[in-house]
Amino acid sequence: MTHFDSLETRPRAQREAEQLAALNRILADPPAPALAARLEGQAPLTSLADLARLPVLRKAELAGLQAGHPPFGGFTGPGPGGFRHVFQSPGPIYEPGGGAADWWRMGRFLHACGIGRGDVVQNCFSYHLTPAGMIFESGAAAVGAAVLPAGTGQTDLQVRAAHDIGVTAWAGTPDYLKVLLDRAEELGLRLAITRAAVGGGALFPALRAEYADRGITCRQCYATADLGNIAYESPAMEGMIVDEGVIVEIVRPGTGTPVTEGEVGEVVVTTLNADYPLIRFATGDLSAVLPGESPCGRTNTRIRGWMGRADQTTKIKGMFVRPEQVAELVARHAEILRARVVAGREGAQDTMTVRVETSAGAGSPGLADRIAESVQAVLKLRGAVEFIAPGGLPNDGKVIEDTRSYD
Repeated sequence: MTHFDSLETRPRAQREAEQLAALNRILADPPAPALAARLEGQAPLTSLADLARLPVLRKAELAGLQAGHPPFGGFTGPGPGGFRHVFQSPGPIYEPGGGAADWWRMGRFLHACGIGRGDVVQNCFSYHLTPAGMIFESGAAAVGAAVLPAGTGQTDLQVRAAHDIGVTAWAGTPDYLKVLLDRAEELGLRLAITRAAVGGGALFPALRAEYADRGITCRQCYATADLGNIAYESPAMEGMIVDEGVIVEIVRPGTGTPVTEGEVGEVVVTTLNADYPLIRFATGDLSAVLPGESPCGRTNTRIRGWMGRADQTTKIKGMFVRPEQVAELVARHAEILRARVVAGREGAQDTMTVRVETSAGAGSPGLADRIAESVQAVLKLRGAVEFIAPGGLPNDGKVIEDTRSYD
């Protein structure tokens, strides 16, 4: 299969230079007041690594900004009347929808799924308030496929339509396709679906294998209502390839500090969409960068896909402990390489142990006491301090682990 466009096979240095230029154009002339205020005084970036010095924007903060400057928080130039669509996601969070071709960049993923001209895509993502339906609708238009805008629910009608129209491809959450296929078998209707583009939920290996047994190639993307497409699977099926219209960083949860390649951390995304540029938007999801390039010929960075949630806020002894507090604890002591708060249970009492990776070890005079004092000052709780050798903590992105069981 040919690639969607030449951007997918750019040399890495060319991609970084072109993305840096696009980002600096946004930074030099921010299209909206809230964005301008956040970026005030920032000189042009000299490399994409300089992104790390810009502030991270979290969804909870965006919701607060939208409440003060409805509906988009001051992050867009035009008001709601300047866009084709206005969406509402849970929170509520409001997102704009632009009218430019493939505004959410979903065509690249559908092309990688083998969907194109001549296909009829049954789009079972919601068209009601949230943007998922329109995101995949615009992607189908970008690859020249027709769309059956099915939305969610009404399973029997969906099955009948898929059969009568001769639907060849499907888009929706991973599990709903099985519901339709099973119902089609019950009704004695044979469906012509051979490709599926899924998102919005976990695609478990057993489910993917079941679809393959039924003659359906199923691939998944990683997308959000705020950012559009972030990454997607290709025929190589080795991780997920980052979309050409975004810059992805993996940072330590609770901070904006990038981690090393291969280390699990929070996904932070910068969009190069001049209509609605989100700079260093924290997704709250965990992932890690894979080394090298995809065998399919696409040269962009690959990530491992969704690996859990970065917001590990946990209540211990009646107090909330947050990832940013763990980051502050680490920052107070040069000897600490990484740290993890472990919530446990002894009888009817919560316990808290702070495991710290340090090359200094317990033999460093007074270090355990100093860290224990910082634990109480930062976390507002007393806890045991346990020293771990460098590299001893699991590479799973967790800075807070809850081991309690209430069974």
